[in-house]
Amino acid sequence: MSIKKHIPNTITCCNLFSGCVACVMAFRCNFELAMAFIVLGAVFDFFDGMVARLLHVSSPMGVQIDSLADDITFGIAPATIVFSYMQNRLLYPAYLEDIVWLLPYAAFLIAVFSAYRLAKFNIDTRQTNTFIGLPTPANALFWSSLITGGGAWLNELNAGWVLLLGLIALFSYFLVSEIPMFSLKFKNLSWRSNRIRYIFLLCCLPMLLLGFLAPVAIISWYLLLSVGLYLKGERV
Repeated sequence: MSIKKHIPNTITCCNLFSGCVACVMAFRCNFELAMAFIVLGAVFDFFDGMVARLLHVSSPMGVQIDSLADDITFGIAPATIVFSYMQNRLLYPAYLEDIVWLLPYAAFLIAVFSAYRLAKFNIDTRQTNTFIGLPTPANALFWSSLITGGGAWLNELNAGWVLLLGLIALFSYFLVSEIPMFSLKFKNLSWRSNRIRYIFLLCCLPMLLLGFLAPVAIISWYLLLSVGLYLKGERV
């Protein structure tokens, strides 16, 4: 039995394991560690496909386990972070006292729409060089970053709960939307072929100074740029 054919799936399982730990950290309200394990899962997710291609050992089994792992790390884990924050840390106005217990469960729409997005990706032949809808790793990084870096700020708002519910609805839509979104795959280094990618990356550099909130700014910029190009009718 060849060991090398199991290497990519082992890396994928490390992604899944990272997502499970992120969920535990989220339930403990340790949002920084939860975000760290989501980022670690994203690193494993990047390398499992790369290793499979290098070793020429891609398989239907690998595709399936990759989607299952991704729904844990990039679906359930960020949903759990938002749920835990809304249940334990978010401040609500007094008039919501009777339904406060119910509102945090809206966070699990993130997991539901992420699962739908992943299933859609697996059968959509259009998504080879571009994405249709927001990729789940980007969505997960947005949410973990927002709660980790902006949790205190959300509580300073009079209606932080309204903003969160609105963002849950908006990002759930982006996950399954038909909006084309560019990938960061470079076929060559020419400006003409990669103009959008270069503009995006250059604008992201100062955003890195935002610390934990950097992914929020970067992914928001990614969405604005993608939607803008879509509305203008430009190909990505």
